[in-house]
Amino acid sequence: MARTSPSSGRSERTSVWLNRKAPRSGRGGGQPGLDRTRITEVTVRLLDAEGLAKFSMRRLAAELNVTAMSVYWYVDSKDDLLELALDAVFGELRLPEPEAEGEDWREQLRMLATEYRALLVRHAWLSPLAGTFLNIGPNSLSFSRVVQRVVRRTGLPDHGLTGAIVAVFQFVYGYGTIEGHFFARVADTGMTPDDYFRHAMTTVTEAPTAAEVLAESRQLMAARGGDTVAEMMDRDFTFALDLLVAGIEAMVKRDGGLDSGLQQ
Repeated sequence: MARTSPSSGRSERTSVWLNRKAPRSGRGGGQPGLDRTRITEVTVRLLDAEGLAKFSMRRLAAELNVTAMSVYWYVDSKDDLLELALDAVFGELRLPEPEAEGEDWREQLRMLATEYRALLVRHAWLSPLAGTFLNIGPNSLSFSRVVQRVVRRTGLPDHGLTGAIVAVFQFVYGYGTIEGHFFARVADTGMTPDDYFRHAMTTVTEAPTAAEVLAESRQLMAARGGDTVAEMMDRDFTFALDLLVAGIEAMVKRDGGLDSGLQQ
């Protein structure tokens, strides 16, 4: 949704979730069988297949077999639609129950991080939109709520909770974004990830200035282990996440933590 500032005359984007108007139905100007849910589903499918750069309201309308103006009956702008698509995919996340008896916060945190990583890879267009919009849709808020409750159970003092959330989920955001971009490049070549990786490494070694760095990188990769790109990425992600969990545990121990019962 775009709102015009009375003082400047410029359009200021806010959020579709702050628009108090009820979503329009197909009556009075829309298309039979078409609604905001259907439009959002097709938007997600197009974004997955063709990417954010190629997405347009005209392309969406063609996929729906309607006119572009018909789409605007249900959403005010392209930004509104992208924000709806963003929150729709957040609904794919499996969320643990933070208050479940006997659940370990460490495993719940690993689950949330792993789910978020997979979402970023599955929908490579998600990361730029997550940095553009307010992320206050119902599915996004459900994810944030669970993250906060799980991290609160670590035993960290209140002033350290946001720092822990940033450490874990900014890491996941960056890792998943780069991984998603890698697989998008691979898909464009028609190669498998492993073939693409071998081809890239062979090509880069032809640059004399890169030889020394690549030789050291090969040693690091050999020490890490993993026969495929997927295995290497999983090993790195798991180890890095374990480091972050261990860091949280160390901070709780250093500061004395909260009620020890919260840490179980």
